[in-house]
Amino acid sequence: MSNRGLRETQFDGLKLVNRGKVRDIYDLGEHLLIVATDRISAFDVVMPDPIPGKGIILTQISKFWFKIMESIIPHHLISTEINEFPKICRPYEAELKDRSMLVKKAKPLPVECIVRGYLSGSGWKDYQATGQICGIPLPPGLKEADRLNSPLFTPSTKAKKGTHDENVTLTEVEKLLGKEMTDQIAGASLAIYEKARLLGEQKGILIADTKLEFGIFEDRVILIDEVLTPDSSRFWPKDQYEPGRAQSSFDKQFLRDYLESIRWDKRPPAPKLPAEVIQKTKAKYEEARRILTE
Repeated sequence: MSNRGLRETQFDGLKLVNRGKVRDIYDLGEHLLIVATDRISAFDVVMPDPIPGKGIILTQISKFWFKIMESIIPHHLISTEINEFPKICRPYEAELKDRSMLVKKAKPLPVECIVRGYLSGSGWKDYQATGQICGIPLPPGLKEADRLNSPLFTPSTKAKKGTHDENVTLTEVEKLLGKEMTDQIAGASLAIYEKARLLGEQKGILIADTKLEFGIFEDRVILIDEVLTPDSSRFWPKDQYEPGRAQSSFDKQFLRDYLESIRWDKRPPAPKLPAEVIQKTKAKYEEARRILTE
C-alpha cells in the first residue's frame, strides 16, 4: 500500500466476485476472502480519493466486535491471519496484511438491519417531518440527538448499485424472510446494539446507531460483513454529548458535513477531497479504533 492508500485490489489467480463500495470479495472455493480497501463512500457514492489505512482500521474493529458478539450469534469470520489463509493468497501478503478476512461462505439476507438508539441522521429528518421514524411513532417534542427510550429496529432493503436503500416495515421484512427469521434478526440486532452501547459508554463513546448484516450458513443465521465500524455506525464522544444539535463524531459524518458544505448534488462523479478532509477523516477513524479496542 502506498501513502495514497489502497483504492482497489487485483489479484491474479483469485476470482473476484464483487467490488463493493469499500470491500473487494474473492471466491476461494470453500471460503470467501474479504479485503477492506481504503475507499470511502458518502451518500451511496464512492469518493475518488481513498483514506489511507482505513481498511486496516475497519478490519481490526470488526475483528474486535465479532469476538465480543459470539455469545449472541455465530459469525462468518474464520481468520484475519495471512498464515492461516489458503496458500494461493500468500503472494499478496503485503496488500492483504491486517485488512483482510477469511470468512465462511454465507448467503446474505436481502435486508440491512439498522438499530437506532438516538434521534439522528435520516431518523431525525423523518421525525421532524412525520413525528415518526420509519413508521414508528415517537413522543412529541424530542430534540436532535435525544436518546430514545428504547432502541428501534428499522430495517431497509439492500439497494442495487447506484440507488439508495429504502426503509421497510417489519411486516414487509416478514414477507421476504418469514416471521421466525425476522424475529431472529431483529432480536439479534437489538441485543448486539445493546451490548455494544454499554461497552462503548464505558470507554467514552456513544454509539448512536448501527447497521448490521446477516446471512445463512448451513441453515443457520449468522452475522456477516462488518460490525460496528465508523463506516456502519455513528460514534459520538460521550464527554461532548449535548442534545439539541448535531454531535461531533468519530465516523464519516465529518465527510458528509464537508460534502454538504460545498453543496455537492450527491450524484456521481464525487468531488476530489482536500488533503485536510482525508487526514481528519483518517484521524477520527483511528481514534475510534484506539478507544474501542485498546
